[in-house]
Amino acid sequence: ELKRVELRPILYRWDRDYGQDDKNRAEFDPLELDRFSTMQQLSRALMETVNDLGSINGLLADLQRETDTLLLQQSRISTDLQDGLLRTRMVPFQQLVPRLQRVVRQTADQLGKKANLETYGTDGEMDRTILNRMIPALEHLLRNAVSHGIEKPEARRFAEKDEAGRISLYMTREATDIVLTLSDDGNGLDINAIREKAIAQNLIDPNAQVEDDDLMQCVLMPGFSTASEVTQIAGRGVGLDVVSSEVKQLGGSLDIDSQPGRGTSFTIRLPLTLAITDALLMRVGDDVFAIPHGSVEGVVRISRSKLIACESGEEEGFSYAGRTYKNFYLGSMLGLSDSLPHETEKWIPLLLVQSGERRVALRIDELLGTRQIVVKSVGKQVSSVPWITGGTILADGRVALILDVGALVRLGTAHLQEQVEEGRKAAKREEERRVRVMVVDDSITVRKVTSRLLERHDMDVVTAKDGVDAVALLQEQIPDIMLLDIEMPRMDGFELARHVHNSVEYYGLPIIMISSRVGEKHRKRAFALGVRRCLGKPYQEAELLENIKDVLAESET
Repeated sequence: ELKRVELRPILYRWDRDYGQDDKNRAEFDPLELDRFSTMQQLSRALMETVNDLGSINGLLADLQRETDTLLLQQSRISTDLQDGLLRTRMVPFQQLVPRLQRVVRQTADQLGKKANLETYGTDGEMDRTILNRMIPALEHLLRNAVSHGIEKPEARRFAEKDEAGRISLYMTREATDIVLTLSDDGNGLDINAIREKAIAQNLIDPNAQVEDDDLMQCVLMPGFSTASEVTQIAGRGVGLDVVSSEVKQLGGSLDIDSQPGRGTSFTIRLPLTLAITDALLMRVGDDVFAIPHGSVEGVVRISRSKLIACESGEEEGFSYAGRTYKNFYLGSMLGLSDSLPHETEKWIPLLLVQSGERRVALRIDELLGTRQIVVKSVGKQVSSVPWITGGTILADGRVALILDVGALVRLGTAHLQEQVEEGRKAAKREEERRVRVMVVDDSITVRKVTSRLLERHDMDVVTAKDGVDAVALLQEQIPDIMLLDIEMPRMDGFELARHVHNSVEYYGLPIIMISSRVGEKHRKRAFALGVRRCLGKPYQEAELLENIKDVLAESET
């Protein structure tokens, strides 16, 4: 059986070489006793050091794993503590129901009407602060439902409805939001009365075509009321604007839906708690904004080419899941900037937002991810902006404003759409006014230099390498002026000028001859073929531009 034998170098004549006088060593043959040199001692010490480093590395890895475990445990404990603290702020909504039912009964008795309040899903819980601040708003909505919505018993019998009006309050939870839906089976909002009142208060132009959904938003404006007389219940011009302001300050949103003769529905979306909420952080230009999760239907990516097609009007909009979304840049809606994404960006993020019947895809510069943010108040000056609901402080100390994209879409898309359409018309008019120049030269250098010069002066340029190529291009589009060389292969400048001069389609097309042949003989032949100007190579830029301007002016006259 073969055994593994460790081979070590034999240090023969070690005593003589290193001056050792150890007699015991001299008694042994080099094969009988190992002798080590300085190199072997240093290598052994190095190996021991490496082993020690490996051991230390293992200890550090164990400490890191223990630290990660402790951090995970601490995160779980802090999350449980946070959830516990939030639960202490939650109170059942059911305890508010008797008070709301009493408000409905008292208001109905004062107005000689009959109405009942029915609640669904009110066994859920809400943040104590939110609930306390929403009590006056809910009471006012109920008074409005009884006063403006529910008809008199005689009118309800005539409309084949129950004498007692039915007011329903639904409470549901969607992700981190609480949704309160207050609806009645009354006669709905009087769109014509709202339109007349809005025109009387100069809120809308009498000739403007305003959709019903936009007119409904007028009732949320301060001082707006369609009541013919002022009472303690209705007609004071204050109420719904206060409700909308209160909902907005709480970081929520208010939507109105009304069907004539069938009733009105108010949908209030509120955060589950004011302490912490989940939001999307995004960058628009140099600023960072936050949008609550409940305000966004989805996040998608779109290619740069498709985005340009959607925003330029070549396509109706961005299609997703069978729905079409109008494309807008969030920076333009906020009045910050208006620019296309950089050419290096192949995929651009879009936020899909729906507000009423409007579906909008908002383009942003960068999506920073999801964060749990603490909502802070931003003061009266900033909060007066309709689409700002609050702010938060990021980890690096920057302040990010929280946007109400629903209000932004309602208030901003109509005006922005007009600006976009006007910009497209202006761009089209500008494009129609741009001068189209055809440069015909066999030198690629001359073509490039001349094209860049003319494009810098807002001219559209098309190039041809010889006369045959120019004839083919003339069949596609006729330029305003032609810059022509003489010496070219296949068809020279004189032949092309003769073709243009003798063609009915191109007759009168102004030509400027640019060539190194500037002799009197060449000039006379060019003028005989209808050429307007003759310039020599190399030409002066200012001289060329001045001749183009003069020739175009002569052609117009």
